Amino acid sequence: MSASHRRRLLEVLATDATFEPIDLQGAPGWAGKCIHCNARLVVRADGTPVGPVTVEHIMPTSAGGTEAPENLALACAGCNHEKGRRHDVRYGRTGRSVELVGRLLEKRRSRLRVPPEPVNPGYRRR
Repeated sequence: MSASHRRRLLEVLATDATFEPIDLQGAPGWAGKCIHCNARLVVRADGTPVGPVTVEHIMPTSAGGTEAPENLALACAGCNHEKGRRHDVRYGRTGRSVELVGRLLEKRRSRLRVPPEPVNPGYRRR
């Protein structure tokens, strides 16, 4: 897994209130919930997933979905694949696909956490 993919996982989980710090056999990590099925997802502190964790675009990019934090969530690979196969390809053509995306966007909004501001290394307190 690339460093940019690990960094992206960490950026998304930082905005998801279900993710909390955990101890992974003496190493730091994060545990939270899949946006779809609420299954437990675990990510190491360096962004390496423990198991099949993927970044989900709730509103598909093919339908104008963006990289905004409100449109991104973590999902287990099976759920993400199933949504892509069954709903993303039909988005806007079936009521079910529009309904599903609407529900997921609402769920994401309820889980949205504003990440802390990064520390400015050049700043010194007096």
